[in-house]
Amino acid sequence: MPLQVVNTAQLKCSMGMAPSMLVVLPVHMTMSGNQPAANIMDHQPMVNVLPFGMCKSLANPTVAAATAAAMGTLTPMPCIPNTPAPWVPGSATVLLDNAPALNNDCKLMCMWAGVIEITSAGQTTHVIP
Repeated sequence: MPLQVVNTAQLKCSMGMAPSMLVVLPVHMTMSGNQPAANIMDHQPMVNVLPFGMCKSLANPTVAAATAAAMGTLTPMPCIPNTPAPWVPGSATVLLDNAPALNNDCKLMCMWAGVIEITSAGQTTHVIP
């Protein structure tokens, strides 16, 4: 069964060059493993989802511009996540603050063609269906 995702969960982006961390503000009033628990609406860039070091996606305008300036040589640029849609799919049976709870099987799509995955849920004791 999947684990409940909480504050300090470790994230990985397919287009990023470094791991990142999920920041969950204590607005849902639910704790799991002594950390604030997350739901699928915790997807705000630079609030919940922090940068992944450098971005290597040509869909990112800054990477495309730097690559063009380097005569076509891929030139990674600093990552600024662009995640307008919630995590998918979320827990089918557990609601947290009127939205599906976030488990470690969920994915988040970045507008710059990256797929963000949860590599560590931030806690290891609470599972959710």
